[in-house]
Amino acid sequence: QVITGGHYDVDCYVEDPNGKTIYKETKKQYDSFPHRAELEGVYTFCFSNEFSTFSHKTVYFDLQVGDEPPILPAMRSRVTALTQMESACVTIHEALNTVIDSQTHYRLREAQDRSRAEELNGRVSYWSVGETLILFVVSVGQVMLLKSFFTEKRPGSSGAGT
Repeated sequence: QVITGGHYDVDCYVEDPNGKTIYKETKKQYDSFPHRAELEGVYTFCFSNEFSTFSHKTVYFDLQVGDEPPILPAMRSRVTALTQMESACVTIHEALNTVIDSQTHYRLREAQDRSRAEELNGRVSYWSVGETLILFVVSVGQVMLLKSFFTEKRPGSSGAGT
């Protein structure tokens, strides 16, 4: 997911260890890509911003590697019904996974909002500095104008007459 920058979109591709492209998307803000690895080795993924070279972007990605192990080791080999305690453990585990997903969502939203707030703070600061300079220039101009009203101008003080 693109958190900040530009139009909130990037290009992305994923390659397997043989260099074969297994996923490729352009100008996406958010996407999910489930894939079961068939080859052992290093998978490569790349986020590209070549169509928008002037804006910097922040991207969040989450890699989940492997299957989740069973909560109770005995559940792996057993096909019978769960006891009430085991059922409660499974329910709590699923609820905690939901909480983790919600926290991730809220962290992403907080990062976006923080970025917007910092950008707005910068704009407000520049606007305030500009207003301060204009206020200073206007106040100096008014002082000079008022001073010119109260200064006495003597006509022809060349010293010729008495």
